[in-house]
Amino acid sequence: MQQPVEMTTLSQVLEKLRLKGVDNEIKMNGDKQMVSEQSGKVYRPEDLVIFKTFRFEGDSDPGDNSALYITEDKEGEIGYILDAYGAYSNHDGFEFSDFIKNIKVEDRDEQELFG
Repeated sequence: MQQPVEMTTLSQVLEKLRLKGVDNEIKMNGDKQMVSEQSGKVYRPEDLVIFKTFRFEGDSDPGDNSALYITEDKEGEIGYILDAYGAYSNHDGFEFSDFIKNIKVEDRDEQELFG
């Protein structure tokens, strides 16, 4: 049985996702709405499920931290939400963190995504 390749950096995980055809980033726009960059679809927390979370910490700077949330919407479309936090946070206010906290979480096997 082939062992999964360990992915230790954000760029490695994003590249692996891209190779699997997952390049749908969901971002908060200026109106504080979470929107698919690919389709323009606007999401509410109840429209998504987080099924895998990756956390990364910067080696040289403890403020250089990020989380990558792999999501699936009600139509089965897989996407991701990237959150830089700490000193490099790219989200002002509480809207982003409230959105993330209100998404249902289902932990799935990584092989389901990268197998």
